[in-house]
Order: sequence, then C-alpha cells, then structure tokens
Amino acid sequence: MDAAERELFVGAVRRATDSATGAVLDEALTDLGWADALESDRAEAVGVLFEAQGAAGVTSAALDLVMATALGMPDPGAAALVLPPLRRRDAPGRLGSGRCTVRGTGTAALSRRGRAVVVASTTHGAAEAVAIERSALEVAPVRGLDPDLGLVVVTGDFVAGDRESLGPVDWDLAVAAGQLAVAHELVGTARAALELARLHALERIQFGRPIAAFQAVRHHLAEALVSLEAASALATAAWEEPNPGTAALAKGLAGRSARTVVRHAQQVLAGIGFTLEHPLHRYVRRTMLLDQLLGAGAVLTRQSGADLLATGALPATLPL
Repeated sequence: MDAAERELFVGAVRRATDSATGAVLDEALTDLGWADALESDRAEAVGVLFEAQGAAGVTSAALDLVMATALGMPDPGAAALVLPPLRRRDAPGRLGSGRCTVRGTGTAALSRRGRAVVVASTTHGAAEAVAIERSALEVAPVRGLDPDLGLVVVTGDFVAGDRESLGPVDWDLAVAAGQLAVAHELVGTARAALELARLHALERIQFGRPIAAFQAVRHHLAEALVSLEAASALATAAWEEPNPGTAALAKGLAGRSARTVVRHAQQVLAGIGFTLEHPLHRYVRRTMLLDQLLGAGAVLTRQSGADLLATGALPATLPL
C-alpha cells in the first residue's frame, strides 16, 4: 500500500482498537478488510494491528488468523488455533497409537469458535494439523497475572476417528509468524507504558520545575526509548527474512526490551505507578504474559545462542 493508503489504514485500525475488544473488535476488523490486508501485505497488516492492539491493551482473534494463514489452512478464519503452553513453542499436540493428546493454550477466540485446529507432532518428527470439535477439548481460563488477555488452558485426549486430518504443515513457519506478531504487540505495549512515564515527567512538579528536567529521570526515559526502538527496528526488519531464527530473535528482544521499558517507567512514575489507580499496571501485566507466549524471551535467547554455537554460522544481516 502507498503512503496515503497506509495512513487511512493505520487510522482505521487505531480507531477500532481504541473503541473495541474481543468479538466486537474482530467484527470491526472484518468490516475494515484486515484479513485482505494480511493477504496482500502481511508485514504491514501485522505490524499496524498488533502495535495498536498492544498500545490499547485490547484482544482479538488476529493471532489465530496470522498463524492459521501461515499454516496454509484453506479457511484460516473458520477455526481457532491451539497454541503451545506458555514459555514453549513446540506443537501442542502429540499423535501416536491412534490417539492425539493435546496440552496447550489458546486465545479467547477458542471459546467463541465451534472448531479448533491442533498441530501435532508425529512419531516420525513431522507435524500434522487436525481439526476437532471444540467440545472435545477441555478449556479453562487463565486467571492469574492478566486475565483480561483472555488466554485459556487447553487439554484433550481423543482417538483418530474424532478428528479431521488437514495434512502435514510447517509448524516452525507458523510459530515464526506468530512470534513476529507478538513482538509487535510487545512493542505497542511498551510504547504506551513509556508515553505514560513521559507525560508524568512533564506534569509532575518538584522543587518548582517538572521532573523531566532532572537528569536521572531523563536517563530512565532515554534508556527506555533506546531499548524500545531497537526492538521495533528488529521486529520490522525480521519480515525481510521471515524464518524461525530471525523471528525468535525479534520476539526475544521485544520481550526483554518491553520489560526494560516498564521497569524504567515504574521508576519515573514512582509511588503512583505501583497503584491500581494508575494504568501502568495493565501494561506491566500484559508485558510479562506476552513475553511468555510462543516462547519465553529468556528461553528464546538461550536457544538462539545455542543454535549459533552448534552451527557456527551467523544469521543473515537484517536491514536495521
């Protein structure tokens, strides 16, 4: 899309995320033609929506659609996708001896859809996608740190006759697409937290002047901004080389950077930032949970380092 089209698209998506969440946001995105944008310009569609979604603190079924599209599903918007358990990125299902065992998580869309898609690893190391009625799975809400995110724990154990095989799929490619989407959402979440700290620094008066004039506060804001922009640049550049390696690096850096930003924001906001009265806590909670989705940042970082040592080869240089 050209510059004018992008401006209209960004404005429409931000208005939608500022005014709706969950099923209502899904309907708004459908009306906007976001799925068509995903098909024609995946990097732009994902970057715009997920950063806006992170900044507004809202949820949608977009992650399911992004990953189902990467899997090559014939109708990616028809069923919800079962994701790996938190902190992990391997396939949530196991196929063997005529049965399929499922241990994973899902977005709030899983509670609204009649069918679920499970990617399961086989005894031969391949990955196969199967469709199953959602009623065959046990779904329980995740109520801990950030229940507003709407994640659910998914378990199940069913025989071969209960499922519909959708054929072999490239699970690593789907995870890479999902990781880039979550990386953008972490960037959006961190950017909103930094804006809260910036505004507070301008408005809070101590010793007759705004605390933004104090060098220590400026250092906190500057370090947060540098960390945020590095994550944003890598998440954007990773679309130039959309493979499991670059996606894992982008997701890992986004998680670490978002944690850095909310930590500095907390320091700038001081006591008010610890209260439920101030909105910062929502971004801190969201950051901590998103960092665990599709592979914890610390795990991805260690695995990337191990892969470099094992292969002795550096990844392609990204256009940062």
